[in-house]
Amino acid sequence: MLEIARRPPSKLRLAMVLALLAILPGLGAAGPARAAEERPYILLAATTTTDDSGLLSYLLPRFTAACGIDVRRVIFGTGHAVEVAKAGDADVLLVHHRPLEEAFVAEGYGVERFDVMYNDFIVVGPEDDPAGIAGTNDAAAALAKIARAQALFASRGDDSGTNLKELTLWSAAGIDPEALSGGWYRKTGAGMGSTLNTAAALGAYAMTDRGTWTGFRNKQDLKILVEGDPRLRNPYGVILVNPARHPHVKAKAGQALIDWLLSPAGQQAIADFRIDGQQLFFPDAKPRDGSS
Repeated sequence: MLEIARRPPSKLRLAMVLALLAILPGLGAAGPARAAEERPYILLAATTTTDDSGLLSYLLPRFTAACGIDVRRVIFGTGHAVEVAKAGDADVLLVHHRPLEEAFVAEGYGVERFDVMYNDFIVVGPEDDPAGIAGTNDAAAALAKIARAQALFASRGDDSGTNLKELTLWSAAGIDPEALSGGWYRKTGAGMGSTLNTAAALGAYAMTDRGTWTGFRNKQDLKILVEGDPRLRNPYGVILVNPARHPHVKAKAGQALIDWLLSPAGQQAIADFRIDGQQLFFPDAKPRDGSS
């Protein structure tokens, strides 16, 4: 499976990468490579958190083994993944910002949104905790303390689901971090792993999803300081891109992926994914048509 770079997609660069995805099967010609070449495939636009955590690398081969369909990944922050899907450059969308997902469907770009899983966000920071936020379960109050202390904070600043959740919490704290950008508030414009690397290097605070944090190996002296606020719950939705708007969408194969993710087998695979024995994502599919 190929992963596309996570920078915001220019139209030219995205077109070039999607063209590469289309011709890659022809690069192999024998044995298992030939079998893979002949399998149908779909494009999944997914958020970086599902990829950085290792979840997609765990789930997608299991789906392919069960259904005989390859999945090629288009990996961006949620906001850019939604734009890729709006342009018809994906068959299925898997992201984590419900307002964007619901708007995507309401505007006719997607068929239907399904809950698939959830995890949570946490606030991490240096062990010496200069803003004194350790132990609080009020994320907005913690951010307000960071602002008062003018302690370094590393933000993704990339319109991702994580970044949008962070901005919601800053707003709840009555703070406009955009006005402070470039000082103690640092926007990386990068994915979660890169932003955590920046926070570790600078001794800065950051907000991250727990899945990426658990798999992150460069923690240095960063620690989890804030967790447990109900506002930090992080639900993920999966949506088929609307073939009525984009007739080239592989609707049958894309729906097969959605059905598998929502099935008992897919939900169990999500529950089984662990790093160092810790469960990172929790199944959240709702019964459909009276089934469980």
